[in-house]
Amino acid sequence: MGFLAPWFLAGLAALALPVYIHLLRQHRAQPMRFSSLMFFERRLQSSVRHRRLRHLLLFALRAALVALLVLAFANPYMDRPVAVAGAGSRLTVIAVDNSFSMRAGGRLEKAKSEAQGLIATLPAGAPAQVLSFGSSVQVLTQPVTDRGELQAAVASIEAGDARSSYAELARVLRGLAASARRPLEVHLFSDMQRSSLPASFAELELPAGVRMKAHPAASSRVENWTVESVTAPHRVYDPSKVRVQAVVAGYGTPAAKRRISLVVGGRVLESREVEAPASGRAAVEFTRLEMPHGWAEAEVRLEPADALPEDDRYRFALERLEPQRILLVHEAGRSRAAFYVKSALEAAAGAAYGVDVATPEQCAGISPGRFAAVILSDAGTLPESFVRELREYVRAGGGLLIAAGSGAAARRLLPVAAGRVLSVRYAGREEERFLSAGAVDAAHPVLARVNRLEGVKFFQTAVLETDGGRVLARLSDQSPLLVEQKLGAGRILLFASTLDNLWNDFPLRASFVPFIEQAAHYLAGVADSPPAYVVDSFFELRAASEPASSLEVFDPGRKRVLSLAESATARSIALARQGFYEVRRANGRRELVAVNTDRRESDLEVLSADAISLWQGAGQGAAEGGSESETARVSLWWYVMLGVALLSLAESVVGARYLGKEKTP
Repeated sequence: MGFLAPWFLAGLAALALPVYIHLLRQHRAQPMRFSSLMFFERRLQSSVRHRRLRHLLLFALRAALVALLVLAFANPYMDRPVAVAGAGSRLTVIAVDNSFSMRAGGRLEKAKSEAQGLIATLPAGAPAQVLSFGSSVQVLTQPVTDRGELQAAVASIEAGDARSSYAELARVLRGLAASARRPLEVHLFSDMQRSSLPASFAELELPAGVRMKAHPAASSRVENWTVESVTAPHRVYDPSKVRVQAVVAGYGTPAAKRRISLVVGGRVLESREVEAPASGRAAVEFTRLEMPHGWAEAEVRLEPADALPEDDRYRFALERLEPQRILLVHEAGRSRAAFYVKSALEAAAGAAYGVDVATPEQCAGISPGRFAAVILSDAGTLPESFVRELREYVRAGGGLLIAAGSGAAARRLLPVAAGRVLSVRYAGREEERFLSAGAVDAAHPVLARVNRLEGVKFFQTAVLETDGGRVLARLSDQSPLLVEQKLGAGRILLFASTLDNLWNDFPLRASFVPFIEQAAHYLAGVADSPPAYVVDSFFELRAASEPASSLEVFDPGRKRVLSLAESATARSIALARQGFYEVRRANGRRELVAVNTDRRESDLEVLSADAISLWQGAGQGAAEGGSESETARVSLWWYVMLGVALLSLAESVVGARYLGKEKTP
């Protein structure tokens, strides 16, 4: 017998509670009125009687009730022997690792050959089951006695691109043991990769009665090189300003010189040689990127190939686009804001946006629908026709940024947006010389990279009155600094200061560039998607608010991923293979999705013999070598709680009996 939570036994100290109730609280003096005590002799009253326990049966019931409650929390259990009729009652589970690392050096072929040999030696009539696993477990057969079916299942296993997970295998084995209701004999055919272990060894726990035997497909570590990561933009506007950076890693490798090439559309654009240290990393940068408009399949390639050539390439998808246009409207003679906005976009977004500047007088013949976003930098009175078009532009899904300055304060109204400017606050006229940013919603895309606007000084600000807007940032006096409003399908950002350095020093701070860049992305509806994904991650096909529309998805083998019904309703897909997925949308737009294997699979270091032995013994419930019985752990919690219920009933009956006999002295 044992306890699953033995520390709760410290609660036995609560047995002092019944003692306190029965011994220390039973003497209660009842005051009585008396005329005079002057003729009584003072004497000490004996307390021996008060130190004796009364109602012993009630005391015993209460003490036992407390003790049983403590035992219930400690969760006692017993190991009960379970008879095993023979070898036929044991289920043999054959688990074959088909993760990405099993591609190295013929490991999968060796594992499958050994599994086939094991099936051939199974006793006649002995049930067995075949599993394959990587990041998830696939059940290839049910428990069967047909050797031909088992061998065919093993032969059908192919190497995948997923990362192996021993924790997931152990979880499935625990569920299989519970449903099979018989002892399991698990044969694990794997390269026993060290990186497949979970963070906690407890996740590998096997239930009692499960015996596991490992059949390592690799006896030692294999030298392996890999392109570990690539940093590149997903969208390219000006190829001359794009830099592609790659990191090469070696696992168990000596110091060597390796050749790295940048390949776009099947054409080698640039090659470099890099000196990599022993079992270390080296970085390389490519400055030449030439590609036509549209999508292109790109990769960084490592040469020559090694024992695991599939990870010597890192794929990423590129799309060449024309720069989008942003309209900035400002008062005549106040072009400083346009200069700062232009400089920020050129510095941060890789020429993703071009800025067209206009004054309010020039807006009469301009259509906002031609622009990805519109910025009103403290613009004066705008033509009514332009305001109407701007309102419809936002309703249809456009983006608008309004910076409120002296011009907006004089008019009191904010074009298109709901609300108005109440007043202008001059920080220099009060105790503080300037205001700073207070609460900032760092989770919002526009403010995620601005470092909470630390160090920015606001000397003048507009006091905004907004209707139902979401405040994204506040000043130190709790007045709104940045407010977001919705209008139809579009977005409006209200900034309670200017975009030049007259009312603040924001344009002179490092946070101004990411603010303008992210605001442009957010208002233009440009998602900041990565150039490559990892196997077993998910790719979002459509937003939740996007109307249903049919689309097609092809995997790297040019097979359709979605059925006809799923193509109109699916929100995302699982990226199960490395290579390039293609998404074709109903509006004719084509999109490439690059997928690479998890580079932790490139570390081919194997588990130590001690670690394998420890895992194999984790589920041993009986002695080795032909034992005719197994042990099963049986919890006694329900029995203890039944005793608690019975004692509670008995304590109530006995307590009522004693209390009924007591008389007030």
